[in-house]
Amino acid sequence: MKTTSKTIFLAASLAFATSASATFKCVDEKGVTRIGETPPDECTKVLMHEISRNGSVIRTIEPSLTPEQVKARAEAEEKKKNQDRVANEQKRKDLALLATYSSEAEFDLVRDRTIEPINGRIKNARERLEAIDKRTKELEGEMEFYKAGKSSKAAKKSDASVMLTAELDRLKTEKASLTKGISGSEKEIAEMRAKFEVDRKRWLALKSGAGSRVEEPVAEAKPEPKPEPKAAPKKK
Repeated sequence: MKTTSKTIFLAASLAFATSASATFKCVDEKGVTRIGETPPDECTKVLMHEISRNGSVIRTIEPSLTPEQVKARAEAEEKKKNQDRVANEQKRKDLALLATYSSEAEFDLVRDRTIEPINGRIKNARERLEAIDKRTKELEGEMEFYKAGKSSKAAKKSDASVMLTAELDRLKTEKASLTKGISGSEKEIAEMRAKFEVDRKRWLALKSGAGSRVEEPVAEAKPEPKPEPKAAPKKK
């Protein structure tokens, strides 16, 4: 036991002595070789070596980064993280797409079933618009009757005109709202059809092997010290 302890102590002492007697060496930005027992100031921006007395390299020290390099590295790391996130999200979508549809025909079935309630809303809104137009014509006719009438009861005439005008305004507002709703629903259907078509093409590409290889989603990897932008998912 004593022999082992002495051996460890001697090894540690030797390592410390080697390190203590080491020198630092580099070739600065002007091409001048710099050597010192401590890292020379001129070596901060270039590659530097810590060298033992016998000339062997103990370690290599990377140059300090400038603020611009630090910023560039941070931007590269953030870009890689975003690319990894996008790639993982695409993998999840591909897996979900393959799990949802077993045949191309199912896309049409699911699309039509999804759009059906929206078409129902559009139909109801158009029927209501027809009713509004019919009622509006009736009210406009009544307004013409009161305007042309010669009733001696001016107050009654005035009250009726106010009521008719209020109802016409209400119908006008409702009609504008319904028209806007129909336009929005039609746009929703168009977007939905486009989405189903995109999913269909992606599904066919994955099934035929022309799409990106689908793998299980993986956790985001920590960026390397000097990351390079990650390429798009590999194709088979």
